[in-house]
Amino acid sequence: MKIVIVGCGRVGAVLAEAYDAAGHEVIVVDLSTRAFDRLPGEFRGSAVRGDGTDEDTLRRAGAEGADAFLALTEGDNRNVMATQVATEKLGIEQVLAKINDPVRAAAYAELGIATICRTTMLADAVSGFLGLPPSGIPSMIAARGGHHAGRGHEPLTSAGASGGASAGIAGTEGAGASAGGEG
Repeated sequence: MKIVIVGCGRVGAVLAEAYDAAGHEVIVVDLSTRAFDRLPGEFRGSAVRGDGTDEDTLRRAGAEGADAFLALTEGDNRNVMATQVATEKLGIEQVLAKINDPVRAAAYAELGIATICRTTMLADAVSGFLGLPPSGIPSMIAARGGHHAGRGHEPLTSAGASGGASAGIAGTEGAGASAGGEG
């Protein structure tokens, strides 16, 4: 499987290492060269310094034709933009954006972008630790409907594209949840 990870923070680096060790083709993109220090010396994938929201950067990195695209930076907007470029410009169907705001995570899922929310995941993990029930707000939300370009919005143009065990998964059947995020 060819997997693109935008954001080489703690989670991005851990996932890159795991997927690489499992034999997958892994491409990691980050704005900071120092971020790649988190990758192990035996990492066989590609580490590309660049903007993961930029179509040309992603093409040069080899993202075209990827099976999965994970946007795991600290910026919600950056993650949404990266997944939009991946879907609309590169034709990558399986995309996931880390979104910290639970309300925005649900809204983006309605627009066709699968999201993972570290906020609700951690809140549910803490509640579980305290023996309290989970929040009931899903941490992982599958994309619903079509991608936003198919819901009455224009697709991006080149100029615009320069928890714990109780963590819920909405809109999926039998799908596993992994935490995403940098930092």
